[in-house]
Amino acid sequence: MPQLLEPAQLNQLRLRNRAVLAPMTRVSAEPEGQPNELMRDYYQAFAQGGFGMLITEGTYTDTAYSQGYLNQPGLATEVQRDSWKPIVSAVHQAGAAIIAQLMHGGAQTQGNIHHARHVAPSAVQPGGRQLSFYGGEGPYATPAEITEAEIQEAIAGFVQAAKHARDAGFDGVELHGANGYLLHEFMTAEFNQRSDRWGGDYKARLTLPLEIIRAVREAVGTGFVVGMRLSQGMVTDSRLKWDGGLEAARYRIATLAAAGLDYIHITEADISAPAFEESESLAAIAKGAVEIPIVGNGAIGTGDQAQQLLDAGVLDFVAIGKAALANHDWPLRVQEQVPLTAFDFDMFSPMATITNELAWRGTHGRSAVRR
Repeated sequence: MPQLLEPAQLNQLRLRNRAVLAPMTRVSAEPEGQPNELMRDYYQAFAQGGFGMLITEGTYTDTAYSQGYLNQPGLATEVQRDSWKPIVSAVHQAGAAIIAQLMHGGAQTQGNIHHARHVAPSAVQPGGRQLSFYGGEGPYATPAEITEAEIQEAIAGFVQAAKHARDAGFDGVELHGANGYLLHEFMTAEFNQRSDRWGGDYKARLTLPLEIIRAVREAVGTGFVVGMRLSQGMVTDSRLKWDGGLEAARYRIATLAAAGLDYIHITEADISAPAFEESESLAAIAKGAVEIPIVGNGAIGTGDQAQQLLDAGVLDFVAIGKAALANHDWPLRVQEQVPLTAFDFDMFSPMATITNELAWRGTHGRSAVRR
C-alpha cells in the first residue's frame, strides 16, 4: 500500500504517511480542563503505532460557553495550554505531527463548568437525547440565542485557543465545523434562523465560520496548519442534509477553503455514501471543489479500504476512528499485514473514557505491533 504508507506533505508538515488519527471525544481531562498523563500516554500510543498525524479530541476554546462536555480538555487558559506541552512533546518524539481540534459545543452542550446557560445561533432545541457515554442524561436543553457580544467573545476564543495551540507546540489547529456543534449550527437552516448578518441563505450562514477562519489565520500566520472539519449529519440528527444540494455544497466548501484553510476534513457516517440523491460522496464533491488536501473519515476500517479511497483520488489522507481505538498501532498492523482487532462498543461502557478503554484492553489482552 505505497500511497497510504509513504510520506506526504501538508502545508509545511512532512508526514511519514497518510494515516491520520480521527478526533474522538474521551472526557478524560481534569475537571478544570487540563489534559493529564493518561491523555499523554493515550496520544503517544497512536504516534508510536505509526500514525503520521493525530487530531485531538474536540478542545474547548473559551471560559464562557464553548465547553461541551464535563472533563473535556481546553485550550482556553494558559494553564490548559501548558498542560498540553508534555503531550505534544511525546507525540513529536514518537515521530508524528499533532493538530488541536478547536470546538464550541453550541446547542449540543452537555456539561460546562463555567456557565449553566447554553447558546446557539437561535433558540432551537436539539432533537434526540444527550449521550450517556459522554456523561449526558435526558433531552438537550433549549439554548439561548447567542448575542452579538457573545459572538465576538466566541471568535476571540477561537483565536486565543489557536495561539495557545501554537505556543504549546502543536503543528496546527482544526476548526470544528461538523457534527452539530456551534460552527456547524451557524451553517444550517435548522439551527440558524437569524435575520441579522449572521443568518440568511446558505451563503450568508457562512459568515461566522469565515470570520473565524480569517481571524485565526491572521493570528497564527501562514506557516501553521489550519484545517476545518465539515459534515452534513449532526450528533442529534445523523440524517441531516445541507440545504441547496450539490451546487450549494461546492460553494460552501470552496468558499471556506479560500478563506485560509490548509485542508478540509470531511466526516460522514460512511465517507463513500452519496451526499445527495444520485450524487457523489461529500468527499468527492470536496475534492472537485478545492485544490487543498481532503482528509476523510467515516467507516474506514481496513488498509484496503483506505488505499482504495486514495487510489480513486477521492481523499488525500484517511482519518481512522473506531478502528484506531481498537488498534492504536493500526498503520503498523496494516504495514505488517497483522490482523486487526474489531472495535467493541464495550470500550465505551459505561463511559467513553480512556480509563474504560484501558480496562477493556486488560480484559481482552490486546498486544501491539512494535517496529
